Amino acid sequence: MSDPPTQQSQTAWWETAVVYQVYIRSFADGDGDGLGDLVGLRKRLPYLASLGVDALWINPWYPSPMADAGYDVADYRDIEPAFGTLAQAEELIDDIHASGMKVLLDIVPNHTSSQHLWFQAALAGDETARARYIFRPGQGSDGELPPNDWHSVFGGPAWTRVTTAEGTPGDWYLHLFAPGQPDLDWSHREVVDEFEDVLRFWFDRGIDGFRIDVAHGLSKADGLPDAGLREVGSLHTEPHPAWDQEGVHEIYRGWRRVADSYDPPRIFVAEAWVPSNERLAKYLRSDELHTAFQFDLLRAPWRASSMRDVIDDAVAAADSVGAASTWVLSNHDVVRHATRYARSQPPHLVESAWDRSRWGVESPDLELGTRRARAAALLTLALPGVGYLYQGEELALYEVEDIPSALRQDPTWVQSGYTDPGRDGCRVPLPWSGEEPPFDFSPSGASAQPWLPQPAEWASLTQQAQEKDPTSTLSLYRSALRLRGELWEGLTAPQWIESRDDVLAFRRGAVECWMNTGPDELPLPTRQVLLASQPLTDSGALPADTAVWLVSA
Repeated sequence: MSDPPTQQSQTAWWETAVVYQVYIRSFADGDGDGLGDLVGLRKRLPYLASLGVDALWINPWYPSPMADAGYDVADYRDIEPAFGTLAQAEELIDDIHASGMKVLLDIVPNHTSSQHLWFQAALAGDETARARYIFRPGQGSDGELPPNDWHSVFGGPAWTRVTTAEGTPGDWYLHLFAPGQPDLDWSHREVVDEFEDVLRFWFDRGIDGFRIDVAHGLSKADGLPDAGLREVGSLHTEPHPAWDQEGVHEIYRGWRRVADSYDPPRIFVAEAWVPSNERLAKYLRSDELHTAFQFDLLRAPWRASSMRDVIDDAVAAADSVGAASTWVLSNHDVVRHATRYARSQPPHLVESAWDRSRWGVESPDLELGTRRARAAALLTLALPGVGYLYQGEELALYEVEDIPSALRQDPTWVQSGYTDPGRDGCRVPLPWSGEEPPFDFSPSGASAQPWLPQPAEWASLTQQAQEKDPTSTLSLYRSALRLRGELWEGLTAPQWIESRDDVLAFRRGAVECWMNTGPDELPLPTRQVLLASQPLTDSGALPADTAVWLVSA
């Protein structure tokens, strides 16, 4: 790594925060209908505060037909009735702040729901509304073929043909995700103005920032050219006319002006799947977005060399534009890392669709995966910048692979022709207490079952089961978050310590992080042990699949 820049005298909260992702429909059910909601989240705020996180990121809570679990938004200025009311949301924002945490919302600007008033008007023949979306005539003698060869991220074509008022086949509309998620045309000024107003609506209610869904997708290449043949899973990792076009940057310069007009300024984090960290850095220039998820560490196999390369590349790219690195191991779209690490590790970066293809072929060793997940947590929390935690990782939750087909709800399952089970396995509701499902996810006596079934084996992973166990994953996370605030914040960028190829070791100031991804134990230097993901050997060596924080005595 290059020499670190001098630490600024004042660091903004978002440059070093640990942010906890709340997938609201699976966090806590307050009204007994089997679906998480605002009441349930409010009840569990003391748990989140005691965990030691600095901020919450709440997945979409807007009115939605739920074609894609809320990422099909019908109204950006209200709350989904199944979750609560706008008044309850405003009270929750105040409560989060009173608990000492910040709050980020999710904004979904690439597409709306097909039930959004704009799209309904477009289907009814309103030309002004229609211009806000991407409608095109089809190819072929009667327009019977899609306008180009683009495919949906969820599988199948990215175009759906509509029927005219006369009942005849008409034009096609673009949906890079589900048919219920029509893409907006961001070259239209009304779209730009609308979303800047939506930002103000929520900023005025006190939120501290937004996570931007599909931040790389708003601008499309002129003429919507064919993309050509592509490998499965490469939509975000190779250049594509639907993704990462230069036009997105002017949009975000406008958003930054809105955010900077508030005191204190509001912030953004981008979900931008782009081919390289150099491309990602473009989103983080001083007049655009503040941070962006570094997904390569999430995709890295359990190999020290792969992780080292990813960290070097990410830190250098962020430093090139003066931005903070942002680290994440799991989220609501990918296989939980306790399961990703539980199978054989390939020599390449791991895509979730590829990882899911191994289900039923190679059995996971969940004990091994959990050991590695605990170690990876210490690694990411020792790195400079922002850390994101996905709900349940602090409980060592793993992917639920055996959800019955009839209960799966992710559109990937249907649009892939029932070949890809999709993302439901990482979205199963949290287990809080008790010996059997629903593990206090819903209030006592509730008749409704959780919207996705929980494994009975999670009885040992509930918050209650781990609360008083000093060796539990929950205890490890609490200790790591406390020590991170005391030791790592404000220190220099990582400097590698020479070691074996299967070991990651770096220091920041007087503090060191060592992680052993190899099969053999590793002798450690004589240092004070601050925290270890597993007990060291009797001789003080670092076991396989273990990480430790050390400090000079």
